Amino acid sequence: MFGARCLLRALRSCASASCPRHKPSAKLSVRDALGAQNTNGERVKVQGWIRSVRSQKEVLFLHVNDGSCLENLQVVADSSFDSRELAFGSSVEVQGQLVKSPSRRQNVELKAEKIEVVGNCDAKAFPFKYKERQPLEYLRQYPHLRCRTNVLGSILRVRSEATAAIHSFFKPSSKIKSPEENFFNVPAFLTVSGQLHLEVMAGAFTQVFTFGPTFRAENSQSRRHLAEFYMVEAEISFVESLPDLMQVMEGLFKSATMMVLSNCPEDVELCHKFLAPGQKDRLEHMLKNNFLIISYTEAMEILKQASQNFTFTPEWGDDLHTEHEKYLVKHCGNIPVFVINYPLALKPFYMRDNEDGPQHTVAAVDLLVPGVGELFGGSLREERYHVLEQRLARSGLTEAYQWYLDLRRFGSVPHGGFGMGFERYLQCILGVDNIKDVIPFPRFTHSCLL
Repeated sequence: MFGARCLLRALRSCASASCPRHKPSAKLSVRDALGAQNTNGERVKVQGWIRSVRSQKEVLFLHVNDGSCLENLQVVADSSFDSRELAFGSSVEVQGQLVKSPSRRQNVELKAEKIEVVGNCDAKAFPFKYKERQPLEYLRQYPHLRCRTNVLGSILRVRSEATAAIHSFFKPSSKIKSPEENFFNVPAFLTVSGQLHLEVMAGAFTQVFTFGPTFRAENSQSRRHLAEFYMVEAEISFVESLPDLMQVMEGLFKSATMMVLSNCPEDVELCHKFLAPGQKDRLEHMLKNNFLIISYTEAMEILKQASQNFTFTPEWGDDLHTEHEKYLVKHCGNIPVFVINYPLALKPFYMRDNEDGPQHTVAAVDLLVPGVGELFGGSLREERYHVLEQRLARSGLTEAYQWYLDLRRFGSVPHGGFGMGFERYLQCILGVDNIKDVIPFPRFTHSCLL
């Protein structure tokens, strides 16, 4: 009875004045742990994958990374924690105190009190080895694992930051993001572009954009083609000239790139250092100069006067090939260049007719960039009902596109838009040679590993 009364008094005492106890460990990402200002022994929990293990007589060092940043967090533990399970690639949960590091290599380190192996990794069977830098061609064989490497981790973090930067560029003007989802009772196909649907939305919201996967059945295994890729597309009402449209295109490229460089400099630096030496200077050159503008006709004259022998002989009326695009950019001082006013016969029915005499061009524009070639493609759209009706009739498309003609019947306005291949954009800013290395799961002709 006496013991029960004592226990009751103890419980009441704890209720009135809190009993001393360890605070639960705060869960931090590696990035947040490395940037922590309070390093006075705060108890934290970090989860991630082991990047390296170093065991000394009395001390065990682990480097742990969770993908939140390029840098690893050093974990310092008593040698009693050492175990065969603590191997390169194993997943762990570490609890301990975040303290200031005596080493100059890092500001903080985690003094481990508890290490739990969440998932074992057979280091001998794992296709990547500690301190081995494998070529990108080798990593491509393991699409399900390659994102754990430093280089793919950096590329994909840049991809994520670039996605946010693109949304940020469009957001301030209250541009509406247009979904492209349907559920159908009629034949339907994977989208090649959301442009025509964006024109519908631009007729109500003035400025709209979409950002999502696009599919093209191109029988190509080149370094710049995929069967599935991501496209940024925008449509803007009350745009009456190509310079107005090109200003938005240049603004998107420069704004997104500056945000990426500001928010993940270490990842960009890794790509520039190991994949594309000199790319940093080339990118700065692009950002500090105004993009150039030449007409398609001028481009053809430049190509015809070139001393270089092309696989495809340039002729007025033919499309530009990759070799032509890269030559034009080099000719223009490795500054991105807009090529405008293409032959009408080369372009789709919706591009605005310039009505410019015998050559007969449309108000189309492509942006060519160093190392890649075409990055953006856009045009003013044909807003005049009678002109569009005639072009559709000549192509036998009037019935299928009656709804598109209706947009010109009911409150039509001058408008234009463009699309930017997102993977090509990443190639351009990072200097990655092959488009298959800037998307998590590359799918192209004769290859769909995942």
